[in-house]
Amino acid sequence: MKKNFVLDTNVLLSDPNALYSFKEHNVIIPIVVLEEIDTFKKTMSELGKNARQISRILDQERMNGSLVEGVALQNDSGGMIRVSFAKSLLPQEFALSGNTADSQILATAMQVKIDEPDVPCIFVTRDINLRIRGAALGLEVEDYNADKVKMDELYSGRFEASVSGSTMEKLFSQGEALISDNGNEEDLKELLPNSFAVLSGAETGGSAIVRIEQDGNTMRVLKGNGPVVWGIRPRNKEQHFAFELLLDDKVKLVTLVGQAGTGKTLLALAAGLQKTAEDQLYQRMLVSRPVFPLGKDIGFLPGDIDDKLRPWMQPVHDNLELLLGISSKDKRTGGRSSNELFDMDMVHIEPLTYIRGRSIPNQYILVDEAQNLTPHEVKTIITRAGENTKIVLTGDPYQIDNPYVDTTNNGLVYVVKRFKDDPIAGHVTLQKGERSELAERAAALL
Repeated sequence: MKKNFVLDTNVLLSDPNALYSFKEHNVIIPIVVLEEIDTFKKTMSELGKNARQISRILDQERMNGSLVEGVALQNDSGGMIRVSFAKSLLPQEFALSGNTADSQILATAMQVKIDEPDVPCIFVTRDINLRIRGAALGLEVEDYNADKVKMDELYSGRFEASVSGSTMEKLFSQGEALISDNGNEEDLKELLPNSFAVLSGAETGGSAIVRIEQDGNTMRVLKGNGPVVWGIRPRNKEQHFAFELLLDDKVKLVTLVGQAGTGKTLLALAAGLQKTAEDQLYQRMLVSRPVFPLGKDIGFLPGDIDDKLRPWMQPVHDNLELLLGISSKDKRTGGRSSNELFDMDMVHIEPLTYIRGRSIPNQYILVDEAQNLTPHEVKTIITRAGENTKIVLTGDPYQIDNPYVDTTNNGLVYVVKRFKDDPIAGHVTLQKGERSELAERAAALL
């Protein structure tokens, strides 16, 4: 049965292609929404870019007929799009601050419901308070979920499976086995390229930790506790998995998700130094992170671009000093410091502000705190990668400072979702905090 979906302004500004996300149903845009979009079109932010894009899309759609009467969407989904307006405004008791744009949008949704009582009408908005007001008016309301990823459904990069005794025996004797040779085992069909699995013997007992290779068919047993990289040895299975992906030159995109203190940044920096300084596979390690303050900003900072970025990049310097074994005495006496790596051009700090339009070959790119990026910003960063460049994204989706994204729609979880079955990408969710007992307890309890 066809439905009428009335869209709020914030839906279109967050995703200009939202028009095509409702399949065969009718998409209705209140005329007030177009007026609000028009106020954003001259801004140079991502909202401005999205406003201009939705205007172009609507202009293209109107070529097929009158938007007031409704036209078929050009994606051949069978859906219709039309622009609508309310014949009367909301009663004053429902218009909280007079008949504002929000109230007029609600009035339009009410009008659609009245005009077509036999067709279900759903009001779609990302504004929580507007959903509450709409529900109070008797409207069916929904959040826009097309680009959202539920955290409990986020791909972890790790599986658990039960296998036969013959498969377990082959893994122990040969160190690897082919999934195709054991295709009758349902659990193995779920395994993805560059993922990891804890396999248990259904008949004989015992267990094995394996990595699914890039071909998506070979299971290789992981032995020992993992490699030692710049003095860092994995402290748990997930850190071992992370090093497997970070040190694999065939995996060009790695995402590490985990709460504070799980070692995401430290592992990524250690692998980057190994590949850059020791193996000389990459020309340099380029490190960046979004600039979002925790709490009230301290205002403008003096100096050149390196001076301005120093406070934001201090976590990177802290981790580099740990990897280099630099003590507080070294820093007090003017001895060694992490600046050595910058002076030798092995490590370079880059603000994301100026990355658009660049092509970056032969570099190891680490983007820390990637949960503060929008999906569009993440796309811009990843598409900068040139030949022989590896990109590592790290972050904690539960610690977001960007007001325009949340746990479910930030750039980090967006990449994890889209690349989970791609053979040149890998993902690990780090579970156990290793910074300190206090840090782990704080992450869990607070």
